[in-house]
Amino acid sequence: MISSPFIVRTLVNAAALWAATKLVSGVDFTGGWIPFFGVAIVFGVLNAFVGRLAKLLTLPLIVLTLGLFLLVINAVMLILTSALSNALGLGFHVTGFWAAVWGALVVSIVSTILGLMVTEKHVVVRHGIISR
Repeated sequence: MISSPFIVRTLVNAAALWAATKLVSGVDFTGGWIPFFGVAIVFGVLNAFVGRLAKLLTLPLIVLTLGLFLLVINAVMLILTSALSNALGLGFHVTGFWAAVWGALVVSIVSTILGLMVTEKHVVVRHGIISR
């Protein structure tokens, strides 16, 4: 059975990618909703594995640039998503590095806002112990 957090994360990714296709010239999608959810799954899987590895390997550069290099990593994740989506025939295209950078910025902002809206995290402090 597919877990609920996976479904929520996929929906958030889909909404963020959709916003990027509408707001950024050079980030395009042609097709219906089902292939678009396929793109969101591809994006999520790439971020889960390749993105984490890239962030780990470039950690000194991320620290040196005060986190700005994360935008470059996210842009590369969009370019990889575009390449894999094209290979799978899903219809998601990113044309150029700068389109990927602006798309990554939109995806980051939208997914952060939506992620904050859909998750419930209650922090309770009792006797110096933090529980979630």
